[in-house]
Amino acid sequence: MAEDIKQKLASYRQSIDNIDAALVHMLAERFRCTKEVGLLKAQYDLPPADPAREEYQIERLRRLAKDAHLDPDFAEKFLNFVIKEVIRHHEAIAAEHGGTKQPA
Repeated sequence: MAEDIKQKLASYRQSIDNIDAALVHMLAERFRCTKEVGLLKAQYDLPPADPAREEYQIERLRRLAKDAHLDPDFAEKFLNFVIKEVIRHHEAIAAEHGGTKQPA
């Protein structure tokens, strides 16, 4: 393989590695925020899932994906995966807090 091709490949791979690292950090921050939402929901005995919010977010992400020339179906599948994980976390948080409503 020619040296210039090896360098281009290495450069692309470095960019991909950087993007992957950024995605991991972004997901960690997202889950930090959704944990706080889960704690708030548990405190006030709110349901772990919010179907109206989820529907809105899916529609929004599909539009963003289309604008970014990313397959909207892929974006929706990804968001659904994240939403399921968030709901699982919220259910666990609610179980830890006994699902009891705290005074306002």
